[in-house]
Amino acid sequence: MNPYEEYMRQMAQPMRDELTSAGFEELTTPDEVASFISERKGTSLVFINSVCGCAAGLARPAAREAIEYEKKPEHLVTVFAGQDREATGKMREYLEGYEPSSPSIALLKDGQVLHFIPREEIEDHDVEEIVANLTGAFEQYC
Repeated sequence: MNPYEEYMRQMAQPMRDELTSAGFEELTTPDEVASFISERKGTSLVFINSVCGCAAGLARPAAREAIEYEKKPEHLVTVFAGQDREATGKMREYLEGYEPSSPSIALLKDGQVLHFIPREEIEDHDVEEIVANLTGAFEQYC
């Protein structure tokens, strides 16, 4: 790893920890993503993480709050756009029909997208609106 990549990894570690400490499993390779999609049945919340301000101030706090709701996905996973590019690219293959965006949040069941929140529905919204968007999907699908 070159010095730039190492620096960026160190800078992003707290952003990773914010989700993993809440119970999200981090997928860092394409193989981990493929295994997850093929082996995990049921509902999964997929968080495509990012270093941007809307991830820090809106998306991560909303995801952490939403998973405290009584109905929630069985599995929580995250990939990190810009950091784990290959893993993120592989995950995006499963989000067919949705433009790549980060941050973004997808609710899947048996590998199929049920609900998707792109960056455009995160920016200019407050945490409570994003939580309501997520918990509404949890209520419907979980």
